[in-house]
Amino acid sequence: MGLCFPGTGKSGDLPPRSECAAAWRDQLLGHLHHLEVTLVVGQYAQAYHIGEARASLTETVRGWQSHWTEIIPLPHPSPRNNIWLSRNPWFEKELLPMLKQRVTEALER
Repeated sequence: MGLCFPGTGKSGDLPPRSECAAAWRDQLLGHLHHLEVTLVVGQYAQAYHIGEARASLTETVRGWQSHWTEIIPLPHPSPRNNIWLSRNPWFEKELLPMLKQRVTEALER
């Protein structure tokens, strides 16, 4: 969301700086005319792109069909998320195969 590393906090990376996305995001996306799918990774990106209030990242990712095929919410790819992955086996069984297929289709066009 910020195209820069915001620094490290007590329990991981700090949140992206709020002024960063406002400064560059719309301009950059305005130049990308053939986007077919956007992977929205982590709670901050999900709040920015999806904007609906859900109780948790898990609920947002679990509701991935609501935004299919253009936006796909994903958890942050971090070793810290191994516990999340073990608690949410549906992610690897349901969402990942569909994501792989969707990305393959987009790349083939």
